[in-house]
Amino acid sequence: MFYDKKYAHTTLDVAPDFVKLAEAYGAVGLRATKPSEVEPVIKEALKTKNTVIMDFVISREEGVYPMVPAGKATTEMLLV
Repeated sequence: MFYDKKYAHTTLDVAPDFVKLAEAYGAVGLRATKPSEVEPVIKEALKTKNTVIMDFVISREEGVYPMVPAGKATTEMLLV
């Protein structure tokens, strides 16, 4: 969407296991790897009485909104 798909220095080929990291700190870790898991993960997080870290695994090309373009104010965020 921005910068002609030039992703230099933004790729995380190796990322921590955020679920295990959350658990190591006494929090609850939840992960969604496909769209059908997003709503159940959010519902589970909202009913949990502890700190929750949610890990949503998405492709690089996925449009995640709201999005604030570089150099813009949060009042200029893209909603769709």
